[in-house]
Amino acid sequence: MDVIGQMGAVAAVLGLLGAALWWLRHRGIATLAVGRKRSRRKLELLERLPLGPQHSLHLVRLGETMLLVSASPAGCRLIERRPAPVLAAAEEPQR
Repeated sequence: MDVIGQMGAVAAVLGLLGAALWWLRHRGIATLAVGRKRSRRKLELLERLPLGPQHSLHLVRLGETMLLVSASPAGCRLIERRPAPVLAAAEEPQR
């Protein structure tokens, strides 16, 4: 009888978790992305070039803009901003 009670408790907890997930998905708070392709990120670090132990250059894509940013102990500074080149889907690197 004890095993049946434990199995019933496990089933009740799993049922509550399933109901909570359904409610969160219905409200738009949670998504279940199993087997779906990730959406394109708005902010992406394309490349980092270390210049020394504490200095580096970062090439960052922010939406449709590419930014060249320097980083040092004194802080970060925007060096250049350009429109990002548009690549065809076949030319984009696969991750």
